[in-house]
Amino acid sequence: MRRSGTKAILAAAVACTTALAVSTAPAAAEPSPQTTPSDIGLGDVIPAPVEVTPDSDADYRLGPGTLIRTEPRSAEARAIGRQLAGTLRPATGYPLPVVPAHGNSAGGISLLLDDVGDELGSEGYRLDVTDRGVTIRANEPAGLFAGTQTLRQLLPAAIESDTRQHETWTVAGGSIVDHPRFEYRSAMLDIARHFHTPDEIKSYIDELARYKINYFHIHLTDDQGWRIEIDSWPELATVGGGPGTGVDGVGGGYLTKDDYRDIVAYAADRHITIVPEIDMPGHTNSALSTYAELNCDGVASPPRTDMAVGYSSLCIDKEITYEFVDDVIREIAELTPGPYLHIGGDEAHETSAEDYRAFMQRAVPIVQKYGKQPLGWNEIVAAEPSTDTIAQYWHTTTDHDEIADAVERGHRVIMSPANKAYLDMKYDEDTPLGLSWAAYIEVRDAYGWDPADYVNGVGEDAVLGVEAPLWSETLRSLDHIEYMAFPRLAAIAELGWSPQQAHDWTSFSERLGQQAPRWEARGVDFYRSPQVPWES
Repeated sequence: MRRSGTKAILAAAVACTTALAVSTAPAAAEPSPQTTPSDIGLGDVIPAPVEVTPDSDADYRLGPGTLIRTEPRSAEARAIGRQLAGTLRPATGYPLPVVPAHGNSAGGISLLLDDVGDELGSEGYRLDVTDRGVTIRANEPAGLFAGTQTLRQLLPAAIESDTRQHETWTVAGGSIVDHPRFEYRSAMLDIARHFHTPDEIKSYIDELARYKINYFHIHLTDDQGWRIEIDSWPELATVGGGPGTGVDGVGGGYLTKDDYRDIVAYAADRHITIVPEIDMPGHTNSALSTYAELNCDGVASPPRTDMAVGYSSLCIDKEITYEFVDDVIREIAELTPGPYLHIGGDEAHETSAEDYRAFMQRAVPIVQKYGKQPLGWNEIVAAEPSTDTIAQYWHTTTDHDEIADAVERGHRVIMSPANKAYLDMKYDEDTPLGLSWAAYIEVRDAYGWDPADYVNGVGEDAVLGVEAPLWSETLRSLDHIEYMAFPRLAAIAELGWSPQQAHDWTSFSERLGQQAPRWEARGVDFYRSPQVPWES
């Protein structure tokens, strides 16, 4: 699969306004078996690890006899080993068999489940490199997976190639102890304003996993399109998500339930949990134009493909509204094994404060009835829902009384300030894609804030995590998604994973520059910010 590159993006935008066996001796055609110094230090990865202890005398070189050994009797560890082997085989040309880690022999790559300490939690890991092998230990499979993503970045950038490369595959010696700062580290993709295919979504998920993102929020419905099949209201998808929907009437399409299940499973294999969003009571014109009975006057609203917001609302006083909400939430909850379900709640300008509160007082319990924890954009706290409702802060101000009061009541917050974390904002005035209503966001702007002190009254204990939303009003392809997401997504990922004291722009920009040849090898489009010393 791949694609045309940044120049094509710009043109298109203008046009559309395992512990353990020693490696055997290499074949004669292989490079000399002596280990060569690695140009990549243990700390030269994104996100920055918590603790790095280099050992220049302990570099390890992969060879054609390298084995990947995984925790015996753990299907999850074996699956992670197979994924790692699958990513390393094309560029190395090595067979890298995946076998159980029996005995005490040393060498190769070992992925072991072990007690590595409560402080590392379910996603932390310990990575040790000696001249005999690489060992990753973790309390849980998610930690092993995170460790393998670090290992990928410790190998030369050519490891990302899908054809054999003549490299010396050396990993710098020493150890890493690592775990996330925040438990929730997310990216969002809007497939309502423009439908993005399952393959495009999966490609984006692949990139998220490399930077230890563990949640993927899919914005499934909006004024311009309904993008998920609902059996009890079938025309939501076929009409509300049909041809001619989307901004400018471009980007029709929807996910079948099988598509959605497949995406959920694909993400889970990469230790990413799907968070679906059905926006309500505003941002609902695709539903209102499809089913007349959802309108207060019983007349279907006309479909709209412009970028205006705030003009639509479900009818708060009609009982069928809550039958509709119950049906949709029930079907989405049945499809979604993750703990969260997002019900939007933003920009409901046509809904009075009293009606908004009345609606949320009924909608939030429906989410809970079907076993999910409610999420909503920060407006939701004005309705004073139950305190297990998580608020996602998207406003740009650092003073926000409603959200500070909600935290005082016991709510937790996901930080996504639009002027820092929105990936659809232009980099500068010359960016051919995206919008600029919140800000121009260069890479240093995306990196230069702290989620734990951005809003007064919302401290670290109240912050569940961070999210980088990507709205798709101006996006038409996977190239567009990547160009707007990278390199800024890497900045948000580091804010979510790395300890606050590790946040350093100079260090980050240098490590970010080293990502360029990796993105190029994978065919990922990205913006070459002048703020970053890119490697060629």
